[in-house]
Amino acid sequence: MKKQNFPIRQKLQFRFFIIMLIYTLSGLIAMPLLEYVFSRFANQAFSWLYLRLDVIYFFYLVVGLACIFYHYWGKPWDYLDEVVTATQIVYEQNSRAVELSEPLREVEQQMNQIKMSVLLGQQAVKEAEDKKNELVMYLAHDIRTPLTAVIGYLSLLDETPDMPADQKAKYVGIALDKAERLETLIGELFEITRYHTAAVQLQKARVDLYALLAQVIDEFYPALSARGNMAGISAEDGLIVTGDPEKLARVFNNLLKNAAAYSYPNTEISISAGRKGTSVIIVFKNHGQTIPPDQLSGIFEKFSRLDGARLSDTGGVGLGLSIAKEIVELHGGEIIAQSSNETVTFTITLPVSS
Repeated sequence: MKKQNFPIRQKLQFRFFIIMLIYTLSGLIAMPLLEYVFSRFANQAFSWLYLRLDVIYFFYLVVGLACIFYHYWGKPWDYLDEVVTATQIVYEQNSRAVELSEPLREVEQQMNQIKMSVLLGQQAVKEAEDKKNELVMYLAHDIRTPLTAVIGYLSLLDETPDMPADQKAKYVGIALDKAERLETLIGELFEITRYHTAAVQLQKARVDLYALLAQVIDEFYPALSARGNMAGISAEDGLIVTGDPEKLARVFNNLLKNAAAYSYPNTEISISAGRKGTSVIIVFKNHGQTIPPDQLSGIFEKFSRLDGARLSDTGGVGLGLSIAKEIVELHGGEIIAQSSNETVTFTITLPVSS
């Protein structure tokens, strides 16, 4: 076990020995001076003191050193009382700083850092909880909208059995569309629960990136084609990484879903992948509204959604990019977002072998 240093004890010891030395030397210097002064007077009182200088010096040492010992014996207990009081200040929900005696300055700084960390941590937890509660409230409200529409159109179909076939087909299509939206929102509510109750575990294997990206694009083809979008892929041959194929597919799925949600209609989403040294670089690029820097800096935070997401049926719960970042980092990689000139770019860097 590593031996710890005790700077407070060392400071007290140093001060104690210095004061004792000064006190003792002061007595030794004062004694010859007193002896000289007393010897210059023939007064009986001075003569009596002159004969008892040794006794006076003895009492000087005994009383003085006893006071010094008493003072420094009580110091550690005073410091302990200060620290105990300071621990209560650390957990107070205010900006009051811990203030300790000069020898405890290092402890004071550490306790103030702990208090700041506690306050920042509590603030972050509260902000995340508030954001989650706000999104759950939004989702609960959004669920009612398609549910009301489904019930309304199904009621019309039930109450009007002789409805014309074209009108019936129209109502069935609307009800189906709203039911699918309802299914998506309910799935996102479950996503919140899974995110907070399950840790991500990796099952690594050799992954062909081109094949995995192509599979994700194929699955998104209906959603992309509905708005006239398309996805193109450009990747080097034989691009293999070691990772969890299911989790990496989720990363690419979330990024493609995000790109599809925020792309302009009838534009292409480009995906490229290539090797750079011992890493693989995967880039998702789409054409859409430029993301402001203040929103871009927090785009990977939990429950973070852009302002326009609430106005669109594609707006999610705000976990997709946060989960993607967590999975990428578990693979020993990183993910960054950039946006300028109506172009949004997500760049993933993965080690070839992790």
